[in-house]
Amino acid sequence: MRLSQKRHLCGSLFIRGYSMRKMENLEKKIKYQFIDQALLEQALRHSSYTNESQLDKTACNERLEFLGDAVLELITSEFLFELYPKESEGALTKIRAGLVCESALAFAARRVELGSYLFLGKGEASTGGRERDSINADALEALIGAIYLDGGFTSAKEFVIRLMLEDVENKKLFFDSKTILQELVQGNLNQPIRYQLVKEEGPDHIKSFTVQVTVGDTIQGVGKGRTKKAAEQEAAYHAILSIKANPLLLSGGFS
Repeated sequence: MRLSQKRHLCGSLFIRGYSMRKMENLEKKIKYQFIDQALLEQALRHSSYTNESQLDKTACNERLEFLGDAVLELITSEFLFELYPKESEGALTKIRAGLVCESALAFAARRVELGSYLFLGKGEASTGGRERDSINADALEALIGAIYLDGGFTSAKEFVIRLMLEDVENKKLFFDSKTILQELVQGNLNQPIRYQLVKEEGPDHIKSFTVQVTVGDTIQGVGKGRTKKAAEQEAAYHAILSIKANPLLLSGGFS
């Protein structure tokens, strides 16, 4: 074997060993150990990586994302159906939409630092891909699909409930906070709501936005996020908590 071939082989083995260690660390964080490690690796493989590596287009995580999206919807639907026996179909649909939206998925993905484990192309990685909501959300759905294939529906359900559906009341409030604040203010305070961008920091690919929300003439909440929308949601969430903590603000008996 030529020296160049030996170096290439050693390099490949090093990369493979490094990848395995990373995936083992991720398994500890998600509290699930894969039987088929290839499924986990595929779930972490973004299309930018497979394109740069000249792999087959089906080697990325998009097919697992497709499956995971359906599994997530079923798990969430069953969970909410059992949790809220008196809610209508429309109300359940609205709650589910808030819990499985892109920002909610990205938030859950960041809880286990999923972005740091992804295989990204150099261009995607250099422009902040590991922090991008869409990439994190898609990767989490792919991971759910991989767990479903590896361990069955029960394993996928345990993972989703543990990561995304525990403390569902607080999560529901957080991810649908703008709508809830609007309903709260319209029903009790009858004051205009205004969101104002007060700070924008960082380079384009990892920007951070700070937004404040005023109800009438009073600042009721401040939020920070990687997008203006996320910052507005957080500001609305803090405004809801502030208003509910002050009964004197509420004229309609909201609780």
